[in-house]
Amino acid sequence: MDITFKNVSYTYQPNSPFEHQALKDISLHIPSGSFVAIIGHTGSGKSTLIQHLNGIIRPTEGEITIGPYTLSPDKKLKEMKELRSHVGVVFQYPEHQLFEETVEKDIAFGPENFAVPEEVIQSRVKEVITQVGLSEAMLARSPFELSGGQMRRVAIAGVLAINPEIYVLDEPTAGLDPRGQQEIMDMFYTLHHEAENQTTILITHSMEDALQYADYIIILNEGEKYMEGRPEEIFAQEEVIKQVDLELPESIRFIKAFNKRFNTSYPLIKQSSEQIANLITETLEQAK
Repeated sequence: MDITFKNVSYTYQPNSPFEHQALKDISLHIPSGSFVAIIGHTGSGKSTLIQHLNGIIRPTEGEITIGPYTLSPDKKLKEMKELRSHVGVVFQYPEHQLFEETVEKDIAFGPENFAVPEEVIQSRVKEVITQVGLSEAMLARSPFELSGGQMRRVAIAGVLAINPEIYVLDEPTAGLDPRGQQEIMDMFYTLHHEAENQTTILITHSMEDALQYADYIIILNEGEKYMEGRPEEIFAQEEVIKQVDLELPESIRFIKAFNKRFNTSYPLIKQSSEQIANLITETLEQAK
């Protein structure tokens, strides 16, 4: 499903002393199958923007199209529940939303709410529990007996079970240790590339995650779209990024410093730790 924002603005509590314009004339396009990172500081409008994607809020001005669905200020979408079956949102700390007696019931809650047939639900539950790195033996346990990381995975499995065409990930690794963060992000990256035309939208403060996983980046600042482009385009503009108090990813900063120190010209693109180690070894060997 393509997603298009056309001159979208959103104002909280309009015509009151607490009026606040969170989005200002946002226009953007996210093609189906994209992995897009939306980054910016707290208050930049990221969370407000993604709340439009499943109709939690509607624009104050402008128009949003998500596949065949249109959200506008003056018309309530009749197919709102249908839209939400296509958009799976993983909020920060999704484990706080667990409430059922067993892991199985919690994962099944979403698809049951969208009237998915029982036999399909049972099949999905068994499929997604393994996709998030847990065993089927976990299904009979209470989610509140699990570790924090396991609870996070169960909550994510509940979103996967809906089988949405669009994943919206709002800081999905918040509060996890570095290993857990990488495991969760690697999982979503794999799911994205295994599914046909799967669209993934990642809201993150991590420039490193934006570099490593996204194929397109949108930066918001004070409710406005500040810049957008492919990671290599964005991170080539260090001074422009610094103007909104953002830093280059650590790996890019390392490569820039390495190029300066050894007079090399390695490109500023996403590279794994292994690739960076190899370029260091290669350069030092040539310097002997």
